[in-house]
Amino acid sequence: MQLNLASRKRRFVALIIDYYLITFLLVSIIFLFLGPEFIEREDGVSFIFIVLSIPLGLTFYFGKDAINGVSFGKWIMGIVVRKESSSIESPSLMNLFIRNITLIIWPLEFIVIIFNKKKQRLGDKIAKTLVYKNPNKTKKLPRILSVIGLGIIFFAFILSFVASTLKTSNAYKLAITEIENNNEIKQKVGEIKDYGWMPTGNVNITNGEGTATYDINVIGDKEEMNVQVELIKPKDGNWKITSFNY
Repeated sequence: MQLNLASRKRRFVALIIDYYLITFLLVSIIFLFLGPEFIEREDGVSFIFIVLSIPLGLTFYFGKDAINGVSFGKWIMGIVVRKESSSIESPSLMNLFIRNITLIIWPLEFIVIIFNKKKQRLGDKIAKTLVYKNPNKTKKLPRILSVIGLGIIFFAFILSFVASTLKTSNAYKLAITEIENNNEIKQKVGEIKDYGWMPTGNVNITNGEGTATYDINVIGDKEEMNVQVELIKPKDGNWKITSFNY
């Protein structure tokens, strides 16, 4: 059966989808291992684990087409990797791995694929592979729903990651303690019920020194109030509040 070569546009979009999916998986693994409090760890474990995760990420990326020559991005775009000598045979796992190693030099890869008549990039030429439109591709609706679902999961994870990181910070805990000990705030909002799902703000720590800014929504049984708190952390010291406004 004669197959049509995949377009360069489809291959590029598939590559972008794979890149973001693998990055998402890697960040998820790092986050789950280190926990949301990693930003204030000073034992070097965070840095060491991130460095060690690089080979894992490269393994994911280089091996992304291992399932019958189809990665998630290629499945979404309806394309498949096959042997140059046979459009119905999937390359060996080794060749599928080798063809992706050259993506490290992606600027050269883009130049090669633009001018190659068979739409081969350098990795394809080395591994003797071609990328075709998949004649057995899944119907369009499941693929579209998969992209939408992946996007929802991605943004939900990012929001959860940011919220957990901000709320587990010692700076945030100090800010909450100050709020709960402030009689004027309690008189105005009543009994404090919650602080909302996610505070806005940021925490920055470099070489043991840090700054933090929070805009916290205080929810009481009478009304709600926004409290702005700024903090600093001296090297080898504890967080201190420098500004507290409501």
